[in-house]
Amino acid sequence: MTPTIDVLLGPDDLTAALQADVRHGLSAPPGRRALPPKWFYDARGSQLFDDITRLPEYYPTRCERAILEARAAEIMTGPAPVTTLIELGSGTSDKTRLLLDAGADGGSLRTFAPFDVSEETLRAAAAILAHRYQDAGVAVHAIVGDFERHLGALSAVGPPGGRLVAFLGGTIGNFDPPGRARFLAALASALAPGDRLLLGTDLVKDRGRLILAYDDPAGVTAEFNRNVLAVINRRLSADFDPEAFRHVACWDERQEWIEMRLAASADQTVTISDLAMKVTFAHGEEIRTEISAKFRRARVAEELQAAGLAMTHWWTDDNGDFGLSLSRRVA
Repeated sequence: MTPTIDVLLGPDDLTAALQADVRHGLSAPPGRRALPPKWFYDARGSQLFDDITRLPEYYPTRCERAILEARAAEIMTGPAPVTTLIELGSGTSDKTRLLLDAGADGGSLRTFAPFDVSEETLRAAAAILAHRYQDAGVAVHAIVGDFERHLGALSAVGPPGGRLVAFLGGTIGNFDPPGRARFLAALASALAPGDRLLLGTDLVKDRGRLILAYDDPAGVTAEFNRNVLAVINRRLSADFDPEAFRHVACWDERQEWIEMRLAASADQTVTISDLAMKVTFAHGEEIRTEISAKFRRARVAEELQAAGLAMTHWWTDDNGDFGLSLSRRVA
């Protein structure tokens, strides 16, 4: 069975978005410079993140997988069986295959719609998944898009009422509170009453464990963090020296999030040729590259409710490190 691929985002769109984010983020005053974490993920960045998920210090992937292994059948074939599974930020859909297997075995699942910004990754994964699930009658309808801009496309995928959107890995934590509110409201507006959201959220825990998960002794996360500078070098003809920036991970107790930053190891000036832009960094000056918010159950339920989504189920791993919630779009 050949997958369907809808391309809502082309290479020129990605370049324009990168240019806008870099210009905006690096022209800010010192102390407020920032880059969005989505630019970590070129081929090298994706491989590094895969390596991170296998580190002993990085618990979220293992914890979320354990919940899915225990609950996939309940999620997919419960009282309201899922007919269409949509995954945001799908990548290779590795963990999601637990849901796909449960849906295929239960006989209810008819469509899988992986949604990702990388057309190359999505096409490769869609071909593999279409072949794997063709005997179960599951069609693959992939969407190349940016889930901050193209969530409206979800309304055209699958019949209303039987759709489940999976947003896994704790990626929701990369949004600040206003950004989360906008994202969840946009997602809810693309769903019909009865459609559901499966949301992965990393939970608040001991500061030391959180820091280690984002600053491993082997330095894999540091290399992943600096990779965003290599992406800018290659795609915007810049001359960053990634090794001239130090990886920083810190816990913000008030905001209850981890911040990843890159700190200049010396005074330096960087040229970004495609933007006709020079950026000067003083020794120690930082660029924020990621926030990763951590959650408590009550806050997850409140933010979902504000967007028009009612939480119906809440699961954690045995140690209570990671939360997976199921919510339903209300009228």
